[in-house]
Amino acid sequence: MTAPIGDLEVRLLLEAIFDRYHYDFRSYAMASLKRRLAQACDQLNAATLSGLQEKVLHEPASFSTLLQYLTVQVSDMFRDPEFFAALRSKVLPVLATYPSIKLWVAGCSAGEEAYSLAILLHEEGLLDRSLIYATDINAQALRLAAAGIYELARLRGFTENHRRSGSTTSLSDFYHATGESAIMDSALRRKITFSDHSLATDNVFSEVHLVTCRNVLIYFDSTLQNRALRLFGDSLVSSGFLGLGSKESLRFTDSAARFEEVSRPERIYRKRSGQA
Repeated sequence: MTAPIGDLEVRLLLEAIFDRYHYDFRSYAMASLKRRLAQACDQLNAATLSGLQEKVLHEPASFSTLLQYLTVQVSDMFRDPEFFAALRSKVLPVLATYPSIKLWVAGCSAGEEAYSLAILLHEEGLLDRSLIYATDINAQALRLAAAGIYELARLRGFTENHRRSGSTTSLSDFYHATGESAIMDSALRRKITFSDHSLATDNVFSEVHLVTCRNVLIYFDSTLQNRALRLFGDSLVSSGFLGLGSKESLRFTDSAARFEEVSRPERIYRKRSGQA
């Protein structure tokens, strides 16, 4: 059984990971980290965090396993359908006025949100002039996302979310089934660029019209939340849009004054005109 995990042990492990692998988890919320590290200790048969540190420093395969616990890999296509309905009615009509459209999905996990946005853009006749950047720090998740293959059993939930988002098409138009898997249409995959990017250490990704980063900031401490939000604001064009998760908000952050609310329940914001 894993021994209780202390703050000092966590900090030492995170410093070691940063020095050895250049992944920075030092500003992640401590309570969430402890839960995830305890699960990783059980998986890797480490009785203590010191034992886990020994493994990850000397066994790259162990670090790859640990990384799956430290990064958030829970998502669904059209998760929170009301968010996508609000994008459809309040954001895409504005984006339609641009000759080309760029979107950034930060913390894309296995690509569910990126493909959802691609489908939404296709349904509104905007995909041909759009490009979606989808980023994450987890290389394994990025490989899965680029492949665009999901368990067929998950499609029932995806389909219901899609319907509730206000779509008038069928989700089955955008994938083909083979065996127990669903493969997203290549026309969608061609419009998405998956790449590595860390909100903790990397800088502005690209100039974009919409950033979505949902259910990621809740795992950061306030310092890292403010850093990520500054990145999003710096990446957005004037009057560009930002979408956050249902439990996330710009209130009481350093970036609050840079944005105005578009849809409070769905956590959609717009960068104020003239803001740098």
